[in-house]
Amino acid sequence: MSKEKEQGRKIIGYSAGGFLPEELLLACDAIPLCFIQAGDNSILRNAGAYICRWFDPFWRSQIGYLTSGKDPYYTIVDLIVVPITDNHVRAFSNTVGYYTPEIESFIFGVPHVKDQIGLEYYLQGIVRLKKKLEESTGIEITESRLKQSIELCNRERELFRKISLMRKSGNFAVTSKDFVALNHGSFLADKEIMVDILESFIQEVKENTPLSKEGPRILFTGSTLAREDHKVMDIIEDSGGRVVMEEFAEGIRPYWGMVKLEGDLMANLAESYFMDRVCPGWFRPGTERLDFLVKLAKDYNTAGLIWYQLMYRESYKVESYFFPGILKKETGLPMLVLESEYDAMESGPMKTRIETFMETIRE
Repeated sequence: MSKEKEQGRKIIGYSAGGFLPEELLLACDAIPLCFIQAGDNSILRNAGAYICRWFDPFWRSQIGYLTSGKDPYYTIVDLIVVPITDNHVRAFSNTVGYYTPEIESFIFGVPHVKDQIGLEYYLQGIVRLKKKLEESTGIEITESRLKQSIELCNRERELFRKISLMRKSGNFAVTSKDFVALNHGSFLADKEIMVDILESFIQEVKENTPLSKEGPRILFTGSTLAREDHKVMDIIEDSGGRVVMEEFAEGIRPYWGMVKLEGDLMANLAESYFMDRVCPGWFRPGTERLDFLVKLAKDYNTAGLIWYQLMYRESYKVESYFFPGILKKETGLPMLVLESEYDAMESGPMKTRIETFMETIRE
């Protein structure tokens, strides 16, 4: 990546959340790089010099990495793009914009309601982004370049969906950690190389011995699943459970829908990234995501749901109070709520609660 930068390519960092069309970055020959690292409580101490504790630890971690220079992925970027989705993201954007002025930032808003006005507002935002990228890179995003990028990203989404659907069966060889690692890798790796990796992985899965069918099938969901934040998945696996589906607004790439290739490509990007994707917990009304979770629980024949939220993320904390009743009514399944601030001391209590949850399911 450093060599590419030396040769003149721009590296565009962007915040997690799934509202940044990578197709635009690829179409101007920029290198997309998602800020997805978190899980280390020590980095939050760095962030404490710049922002108070009462914000989501994932977004405080992003501040810590950008201001400390401890991760090369955060210091190599030429431009930071931040789709503003809620106050935690806004706090991140405002803080790094003030304390890291050497890195230029570009923000655009993401409405919380899926309607025509919201769609037009989001479209205006990515049109502004397109112009900014053209200015930064000196490369015009033509119709043909954008179409090629959409085709490449559609192929990546198609492969992720294919792997995900393979996990519906009890006869599969894909662990949750493998799937999440591939997903996180796709935020950092060259897109064409990533597509090759996914195609090879699918072939290997078909040839490998299926995993054991024993153990409760778990739907794993929540606000954010960062790269290196795998303690809950480790505990579930050590407790005999099997995560067969992950649904997170931040940290897992949306892969269920495709961007259309006919007509106005910018409008198609807006339609796919804003209207078609399952909305995060802060959208209003929030029934779409909860209905989707119920559907996933049924489709993947799960025995229970583990809800993993980060501290101070209000929208998910509110949902975690009333969704267990909805899930129980619609599916009869139990739900365990876990909350984290990336503290190593959390592992013990989490282990006890997850083991007890697994025992309850087995009964």
